[in-house]
Amino acid sequence: MVQATARHLLVKTEEECASLKQQIIDGADFAELARKHSACPSGAQGGELGSFGPGMMVREFDEVVFSAPLNEVQGPVKTAFGFHLLEVTSRG
Repeated sequence: MVQATARHLLVKTEEECASLKQQIIDGADFAELARKHSACPSGAQGGELGSFGPGMMVREFDEVVFSAPLNEVQGPVKTAFGFHLLEVTSRG
């Protein structure tokens, strides 16, 4: 089974998510922003989610994680939890 590793940050609004994405594009550290802003407990680890397979995350998350290029910030991705920025760090 294909496995991926990824990191993410979760915020309540699309506007905040887009603003954080722009900060990353401009050179801010993803992990640092996740620690400061993410509403997910994974924020304490810089947004690291560890390794997981298809179907282990919500559908919207899976669709991005198992199709997006590696090491490129994706989002905002809307789920029932809020708005995510995702970065797939490995897949295989």
